[in-house]
Amino acid sequence: MLALADRMGQLGTETAFEVLARANALAAQGRSIINLGIGQPDFLTPPHIVAAAQKALADGHHGYTPANGIPKLRQAVAADIHRRLEVEIDPDHVLIVPGGKVTMFFAIIMFGQKGNEILYPNPGFPIYESVIKFSGATPVPIPLREENGFAFDAAEVLAKITPATRLIILNSPANPTGGVVPRAQIEQLVKGLERHPQVAVMSDEIYGQMTYDGREHVSLLTFPALRDRLILLDGWSKTYAMTGWRLGYSIWPAALIEQATRLAINCHSCVNAAAQYAGIAALEGPQDAAHKMVAAFAERRKVIVAELNALPGFRCVEPGGAFYAFPNVTGTGVTSRKLEARLLDVAGVATLSGTSFGAFGEGYLRFSYANSIDNIREAMRRIRNCLIQNEAA
Repeated sequence: MLALADRMGQLGTETAFEVLARANALAAQGRSIINLGIGQPDFLTPPHIVAAAQKALADGHHGYTPANGIPKLRQAVAADIHRRLEVEIDPDHVLIVPGGKVTMFFAIIMFGQKGNEILYPNPGFPIYESVIKFSGATPVPIPLREENGFAFDAAEVLAKITPATRLIILNSPANPTGGVVPRAQIEQLVKGLERHPQVAVMSDEIYGQMTYDGREHVSLLTFPALRDRLILLDGWSKTYAMTGWRLGYSIWPAALIEQATRLAINCHSCVNAAAQYAGIAALEGPQDAAHKMVAAFAERRKVIVAELNALPGFRCVEPGGAFYAFPNVTGTGVTSRKLEARLLDVAGVATLSGTSFGAFGEGYLRFSYANSIDNIREAMRRIRNCLIQNEAA
């Protein structure tokens, strides 16, 4: 028998892909499945972005690129940050990566080892906790609570910092909850971190351009006091409907960019050349398609929240960002995992158990509203019938 390294036993997974595979298998059997589980826009990548990649291939961009990314793309990222956030970024501090998970992995591996602690949101994106454990560090959850709109409490975060803390992971707007952290909490956290200069921060802002009803996305980049220890995670997957292109970027402080680039060289050499030219077109081209997509999500959000709150045993706070609703389902009397399975097998609706995002997700389900309003309404009708049948059984 092959003997794997012990650390492999610490590596978790992302259940969304397991549920997707199960949903696809049922669909292949002829079942009608509505997928509200997968976290990707249901829009195509805008045509001018696709055309830029095609042109890059036709022009012969088939070889390696610099490990940190094409200079013009890194400059485009810096220009976009300045345009949106009014923050000056050195393009040499930008690292182009094949998707957001790479930034998570690099940041956690840099600071994670036995004896160190890393704080992360719970419920939160499952790869945070998975890679923290894989690194040997101790994962310390930051509870996100329904009564706070699933925003962290700055005082609670600061109270969790110990001499062993090396990294704090933040995510706003958040997956899976759709929570958006108010400016007051972020300012309180940044002020408190002045007492903990040994602690780095990784801010996952991949949904930063998806907020609703005038809610403000407060980027950690806008706080000069953090810039020498802040790692920003962002990319093209959500904003430009480019999940399958595997294209992301990170911004690193001067003290860490060389190590991050070295990790890139060891890990993936460089990012697909044509995809990088597509990324330039996305940032420098028209933004109409991205804005229309967010407007569509805003309309769907109102529909799904109202529908969820009308289901027996469900209650749902209004998400402030991203494209997820995270209803409390404790009123059904069924665990999150069992309810996830029942809704898929009986109702033909794919969702994700809140426990897929950490222990504090028990009692919740994640719904992605990156689907049509007609499908959302039909899914809610099926779920209502499933719940009524269960009560009658």
